[in-house]
Amino acid sequence: MACSCHGKAQITRKVRVGRFFIGGDSPVSVQSMCNTDTRDVKATVDQIRRLEDAGCEIIRVAVPDMQAAEALGRIRSAISIPLVADIHFDWRLAVEAVRQGVDKVRINPGNIGDKDKVREVVKACKASGVPIRIGVNAGSLKALKDDPKPRWKPYDWARQMVKEALEEVRALERLDFRDIVVSLKADDIERTLMANTLFSSKSDVPLHLGVTEAGSFLAGTVKSSLGIGLLLSQGIGDTVRVSLTEDPVMQVRAAYEILKALGLRRYGPDLISCPTCGRCQVDVGGVIHRLEDRIYSDRVLLKKSEGMKIAVMGCIVNGPGEARSADFGVAGGKGRGVWMENGKQIKVVKEREWVNEIVRKIRASR
Repeated sequence: MACSCHGKAQITRKVRVGRFFIGGDSPVSVQSMCNTDTRDVKATVDQIRRLEDAGCEIIRVAVPDMQAAEALGRIRSAISIPLVADIHFDWRLAVEAVRQGVDKVRINPGNIGDKDKVREVVKACKASGVPIRIGVNAGSLKALKDDPKPRWKPYDWARQMVKEALEEVRALERLDFRDIVVSLKADDIERTLMANTLFSSKSDVPLHLGVTEAGSFLAGTVKSSLGIGLLLSQGIGDTVRVSLTEDPVMQVRAAYEILKALGLRRYGPDLISCPTCGRCQVDVGGVIHRLEDRIYSDRVLLKKSEGMKIAVMGCIVNGPGEARSADFGVAGGKGRGVWMENGKQIKVVKEREWVNEIVRKIRASR
């Protein structure tokens, strides 16, 4: 989907993944990946359901062995969103994953084996209508086998990433398989931007965006926002995953905040809150965190609050004015606050009731 401020760099082909489409004129979709042991079906399903509640649209799980592959069918039958099997080295795991009913497989044909093994994976995917994502990471390029620490400049890395991605795309297309998605990820913004921009100029294959191994919540979100956001603002990218060393739910929330900031998707409310200062006599931070936890873990609240502007302000200086610009919210005093709706002061609400009052207002809307 094109950004509101830019046309799409190139219209990509449309690929079906379960009930979603990636590419073409489809909205940019949000993905995440479980950090559970896939062989533990209950733990994996529980985490996926939490991710579904947070708005995750496509979920990926690691498939390190046949036991994990054989668990995929039970996982798929217990969830509502498309399931992606992440596979390396053993082509038989990909074939079994397809047999178990996954909606997409993520492989790197270069490490699956010889052409005959790749052909078997393609045969299985084609028969079941399962697309393939080719994942190319800067740290696992085939070229690094001969030179593990090359003195390449960023563009050299990007060019090599694109070269290997296109080789894999052509290998699949020679087998008459076109339901392909590509990802080109590095752990820094520069190489990620260069690789995806270059690939977009050469192919109509849809792109899965992300800055890999982005880091902790704060550092990783900043890095991902810049890398993913700059590409999307140029009309490049069809689906995203924010890679954080965090609860996967936070990966989903961060991805949506990027898309929301660019005007590409709607996701919950626009919560405005003050940074607080020495005049503040209420716990604005605590209120905001509790409010976010309530909204972003409840699909009904998440959907109902879309497009709302809700204010939680801490003092009487700027609070009433800022809250006045919101659909509704509170402006704090000492242990209490003025409840505002559409610019009007309605009542006084005790601080301990702020979250409940806002949630009640959301539930009563529409």
